[in-house]
Amino acid sequence: KSILVSCPQENVSTKFLAPYTTFSRIHQKSITCLDISSGGGLGVSTSTDGTMKIWQAANGEIRRLLEGHVYDVNCCRFFPSGLVVLSGGMDAQLKIWSAEDASCAVTFKGHKGGILDTAIVDRGRNVLSCSRDGTARLWDCGKSACLGVIADCGCPVNGIAVGAADNSLNLGMPEKAPSDREVGTEGKILLVAREDKKLQGVGLQSRQPVFLFIGSDAFNCCAFLSSTYILAGTQDGNIYQLDVRNTKAPIQVIHRSGAPVLSLLPYRDGFIASQGN
Repeated sequence: KSILVSCPQENVSTKFLAPYTTFSRIHQKSITCLDISSGGGLGVSTSTDGTMKIWQAANGEIRRLLEGHVYDVNCCRFFPSGLVVLSGGMDAQLKIWSAEDASCAVTFKGHKGGILDTAIVDRGRNVLSCSRDGTARLWDCGKSACLGVIADCGCPVNGIAVGAADNSLNLGMPEKAPSDREVGTEGKILLVAREDKKLQGVGLQSRQPVFLFIGSDAFNCCAFLSSTYILAGTQDGNIYQLDVRNTKAPIQVIHRSGAPVLSLLPYRDGFIASQGN
């Protein structure tokens, strides 16, 4: 089930694992994004074949086809309830779907370019999106309205992540009192992975910049390991681990190959990274 390749002189080794299940019938072409529901029962995925599907995680049986985006769907994720899906596409639209009957309950419009990533605040009364138009936006699901532009970067924003900030961090004060439709934004920081080689931290409620870190290439993705430690991956294959309290120098830079780092996911005491090779 596994093969270990090592080079003792260089003190490096890599273990390759065989998949224990393969679902080959869900999509016809490359899978661009996927997520598993919190209970583990359902998967949702998008593909370059132009489809977005919900399937049984146990056996890959297709349950629902989610149709309504024009052009490619770039990102999809379950809400914490596991009953609702959030998606973003090249049509600059963000949509909320019922996993039970595949109906589209809400469509958010406001971005001027394709949506590249999303994030959900707490239980999902507010959601976040980022786009090729250079902005990251906060949305109110109940009224399907944009609550504000959290960051305007002047270059595509490839990835975002939201997390609770370390207590010692100064997130800044909002210029005006937040809307009462904003739920759960206090004490949170938004990570913004930018095409211009910058990783930015922004106070979610304050909209104020918290830090700016310059990397070796365009940042594709970012994730929280904890309230203090964050990860970000670049197009030239670097994974940066940073401490949000002091981003002047990374804690470590992991470089396994020059292939783009496409996604990062905390897992147990470490994390999983996917690369374009």
